[in-house]
Amino acid sequence: MSFRKALSPFVALLAFAFAGAAWSQAEPPYSLLTPAQPTDGGGKIEVIEFFWYGCPHCYALEPALNAWLKSAPKDVVFKRMPAVPSPAWERDALMYYTLEAMGLLDTYHQRVFDAMHRDKVNFANKSKRDEWFKANGIDPAKFAEVEKSFTVESKLRRGALLTQRYKVDSVPRIIVNGKYVTSAEQVGSADKLFPEVDQLIAMARKDKT
Repeated sequence: MSFRKALSPFVALLAFAFAGAAWSQAEPPYSLLTPAQPTDGGGKIEVIEFFWYGCPHCYALEPALNAWLKSAPKDVVFKRMPAVPSPAWERDALMYYTLEAMGLLDTYHQRVFDAMHRDKVNFANKSKRDEWFKANGIDPAKFAEVEKSFTVESKLRRGALLTQRYKVDSVPRIIVNGKYVTSAEQVGSADKLFPEVDQLIAMARKDKT
């Protein structure tokens, strides 16, 4: 019986979210995605982070990720991807894609993380969500309109498909050039993750040549 079938939906969801909690140095630092996935980096090496706004490990990783981005190699293109393993995760993915479609993602991505994990804002409660929007300069009516747009719905469907194709079973998860997969769990700790990402980028460079 599969892992998801063996557990109740609620327990399975928690297991997905916190699968990366028990970081162990016994794990290899990376794995190979089989089959490798096509990339969309415009000739550059594509690095994707699969994350979930509700994941405390994703939130804790943000400072290290942002620090790495400041000095990321010029031949690298970085993309965030909200993981959508089940309908229960769609709400947070919709938050990401709607802010992106409104041109507000750069301003509000960290604020959403902070609101959920530091300030304990319950975005599942629409009235609480709209209250937070108003307090932070977002028009709730406009957000609701864009949230239902074809663009956002298409990105949500694509995100769910890529979650499956990249075989994402825990978050945060880093994919380098559609081939190399790593995480804090695999490297042993969060502070070792981006040095490993740099190593995988170097390997991807060699693959190209």
